Amino acid sequence: MLEGKGHCEHGEFDLRTGCPTCTAARREEASVNSPENIAKRIAAVQPEQAEMETGLNSEGLTLVEVEETAVALRPFEDYEAHDCFLESERVLEIAKSRVITTLEESQAANADLALISKLTKQMDNKRKTLLAPSKEEADAIRDTYKYLMGPIIEANSITKNKMLAFDTKQRQIQAEQERINQQRLAAAQAEMNLKGELSESVNLVEVEKAPERVKTDMGTSFKTDRWKYKIDDINQLPKEYMLPDDAQLSAIARKHHDKKPVPGVTFYNDPYYTVRTK
Repeated sequence: MLEGKGHCEHGEFDLRTGCPTCTAARREEASVNSPENIAKRIAAVQPEQAEMETGLNSEGLTLVEVEETAVALRPFEDYEAHDCFLESERVLEIAKSRVITTLEESQAANADLALISKLTKQMDNKRKTLLAPSKEEADAIRDTYKYLMGPIIEANSITKNKMLAFDTKQRQIQAEQERINQQRLAAAQAEMNLKGELSESVNLVEVEKAPERVKTDMGTSFKTDRWKYKIDDINQLPKEYMLPDDAQLSAIARKHHDKKPVPGVTFYNDPYYTVRTK
């Protein structure tokens, strides 16, 4: 049996009975960590833990849910139409900065015209599908697609006008080259008539013909005749055209501009580019 005195942080104690304070603390700790009390504590935190686990990853770190940025759509606009609009704006920027001076640049413009045609048809078909008998809805749809299709219509106009300008320039160059060749051939013929022989061979300029069609993998573009009319002298205009009759004059311009002249009216060609996509 132990005899004598012992010492702890609480002071001196009898070795046979131990320190009463330390003994009570050990009993309390044993009670707190008993299997029954541990089970009670686990049951108390399980609902909160289950709620938290939905926001934790495998490492126990809180997951932050990424919010999607909403796109503000106009009335009757959907994400497909919105994507077409964004692509149209990109094509419009290209059209504004485009310069056409070579056949390669003309081919690039032709590819864009094919894309413009597809985007135009895609949005126009969607617009027609959405149109309803309700005039209010129809007006809202027209206003929306007038806005949405604004960039692609402008890009189409800009690109076609630049293609026309390039074609006109190429045809002017071709005409000048052909005129030079005609002059040289005429001079050679005159020398033959005078001397009976040529002092040197005729050096003709190579004629670069303007392309009738521009083809790429995206599609084909070509200039289409579009005959119109303008009034030169209203006093010479026949009475039956005095209004003037736009429908009749337009019909003559399209089909009979070179066969049926109308006094006071000039029929002129205002060609535009036709695009056929593949």
